[in-house]
Amino acid sequence: MVNLAEIISSTDRYNFHSHTQWCDGRAPIDVMAQAAIDAGMKHWGFSPHSPIPVFSTCNMAADDAAPYIAEVERLRQLHADDITLYTSMEIDYLGLEWGPSHDYFSTLPLDYRMGSVHFVPSPRDGMVDIDGRPAHFAEKMEQNFDRDIRGVVEKFYTQSCRMVEAGGFDIIGHFDKIAYNASCYSPGITDEPWYQALVDNLIDLIVDAGLVVEFNTKALAVDGPIFPDPRHWERLVRSGAVIAVNSDAHFPDKVDAGRPETLALLAELRQRIAAGL
Repeated sequence: MVNLAEIISSTDRYNFHSHTQWCDGRAPIDVMAQAAIDAGMKHWGFSPHSPIPVFSTCNMAADDAAPYIAEVERLRQLHADDITLYTSMEIDYLGLEWGPSHDYFSTLPLDYRMGSVHFVPSPRDGMVDIDGRPAHFAEKMEQNFDRDIRGVVEKFYTQSCRMVEAGGFDIIGHFDKIAYNASCYSPGITDEPWYQALVDNLIDLIVDAGLVVEFNTKALAVDGPIFPDPRHWERLVRSGAVIAVNSDAHFPDKVDAGRPETLALLAELRQRIAAGL
């Protein structure tokens, strides 16, 4: 496994979260690699949405895993003088039956593993993807969850906690991603004490597990939020957690989107803490 903490401490010209044609990305992997080089990146990780045992239009097929890994290796050798490329996956946690700790992923030659929650169990429809646009989320609230927004939020954080406890991964992706859609559906929900308690409990587990914490800047590039919410940053910094600022790029022109601004905000916070403010 690659030493992520060492890379992050030595340079900010890295990104460990990106998607290409192997899943729901919008460009071939060789085009994304060249875009990363052109942007001055020195370390770049490819992290397609992993194969999963349920239908999804966003996740890669299991049959594509081997050719994907081979293609990253080809590009790694081709661009060795310009950038270090890494093979990874953003592994979906679906419960005890599937997630980063599943034996399947230990058979793959991945440089690191990212664990993320995009699906939660519906009372009657199996696993439902609660990511995506707020309008689609609202439709799923009606169709799959009987408008029970608190129940969906609690399931998201329960899934996240169980994933951390099961282990098998190095970076936790956008650990409060539910906040955006939940807030659009029910404004003010993230200010509720019960919501904050769920986040605090997850952060405790993340810190205790020694995971690298992703600060995901994808939405910031289109005037959206950063994940996690900045209200949680100070606690994470004071805990000593290793923080990876990732663009979650799906397009070649977004390889560094939102990262400079987020890195600057993070540096300011660290300076303030160091000054005792």
